[in-house]
Amino acid sequence: MLVAVVLAMLFPTLWALNTSFKPTADVYDSSPLPIPATLANYRAAIDAFPIWRLLLNSFVTAAGVTVLHLLAGVLAGWSFVRYARRGQRFVSALVLVALVVPPQALIIPDFLLVARLGWRDTFVGLIVPQLSTCSLAVLLLRQHILTVPATLLGAATLDGATDGEILRHVVLPLLRPALGAVAIVVFITTWNEFLWPALVAPSPEHTTVQMGLQLFQNQEGPEYGPLLAGAMLATIPIALIYALASRRITDAFLHSGLR
Repeated sequence: MLVAVVLAMLFPTLWALNTSFKPTADVYDSSPLPIPATLANYRAAIDAFPIWRLLLNSFVTAAGVTVLHLLAGVLAGWSFVRYARRGQRFVSALVLVALVVPPQALIIPDFLLVARLGWRDTFVGLIVPQLSTCSLAVLLLRQHILTVPATLLGAATLDGATDGEILRHVVLPLLRPALGAVAIVVFITTWNEFLWPALVAPSPEHTTVQMGLQLFQNQEGPEYGPLLAGAMLATIPIALIYALASRRITDAFLHSGLR
């Protein structure tokens, strides 16, 4: 049953990969296999598609959002654990509520903010507003910080370490697996984002690879061969990252107390 579910989920990707090797005249052919296979679609995608520029834009955007999420997650999670005060449960509940709010619900206020600050068509406008979705990073890192033995923190305090030194020298080294997992999840999510770059960065100088695929849309309809070839090229970096770190992502979620 699991194999059948996996195949059903992989079918669109496999079909797109298969079609990307078909000649243009055979895209609508009844034959499911690309016979004869051709690399013409990939050559067309590379020639007509500023793939390297768009990949760089996507990388800069995804890396910037990832760094902000990790910074917010570590500081907020540490404050929840280290500075437990009255009302902490209420604040934690607000973070949990923010987790279930769909990002699309924040599009209008985020767009108005970016427009009034003059951040449209800039990397700052692409990156900073996406900090509003950092609740997952906060909750995951908070749960991992809770697993740090209190005796370890107490021993560091007795040795004269300040809270900042404890966080930097004791907590952060223990959080490396969780930080890596959160970073990969946020990076992949940001890489695949389409709606926000479409609104904020429409020009090729700052837009991402997901928006760049629209270059293959014309008045006569999409050019499916080069379009799917470009999509496959855009998928390679993120697929490699996930393949190399999938176990770390799974372990982080299993040990966080979240399901």
